[in-house]
Amino acid sequence: MTALLRYQAALLVRSHRWLPPVIAYAAFLAIGVQTGGPILDAYGYAAAGLLPVAVWLTRVCVTNEPPAARNCAAAATTPSRVHLACVLTAIGAALLLALLGTAFVALSSDPRSSDHQVAVPVLPATGAGLLTALTCLLPGVATGALCNWPVLRRPGWGVPVGLVAALLLLVLSGSPANAALTGMITGSEHGTVTAPWMPFAAALLGAAGATAASCTLSARRG
Repeated sequence: MTALLRYQAALLVRSHRWLPPVIAYAAFLAIGVQTGGPILDAYGYAAAGLLPVAVWLTRVCVTNEPPAARNCAAAATTPSRVHLACVLTAIGAALLLALLGTAFVALSSDPRSSDHQVAVPVLPATGAGLLTALTCLLPGVATGALCNWPVLRRPGWGVPVGLVAALLLLVLSGSPANAALTGMITGSEHGTVTAPWMPFAAALLGAAGATAASCTLSARRG
């Protein structure tokens, strides 16, 4: 698996297909994260932008390899392991963006509540912000895994379905991402920090299930 991960990571870097989602996320942060803004609001904003970017990165990773090369890699190992390596590579790339976004918010935001009256502890806020980013990242990867091959056989459907699913995950009240973001906004209003452990656990289980399903299908349809 380590060799497959190195191979997929090198394939991603050399393809330069990671540039558009990374540039889009950087622009999203530059536009929306204001210097001196409330730190918890900024963490929520950065995490929300990470969800569609994770969908995008997952699509890039699972469709990046030419069919002939993928068949060769699958013959050397198994189709499931190759697909798992693609998804894990997407998680790694999105995690790097989450860390960079969290650091950017920590350096540029004001550690106070929304009304700038209540001080917010920076380290707990940063931990909660990173956990919120992960809670948005994982549903994004799960959506990317379910909205592309091998689940959807027609590549053209991947983009519109993925975008709609990402929007729903952000706005529906039953979504782990929405729950984590709501907690950050509420915490910013009162100047309190609450780490979204339950939404994170739900997001982790959902991502694991989506990844397992897509890997199983890749073995059947490979």
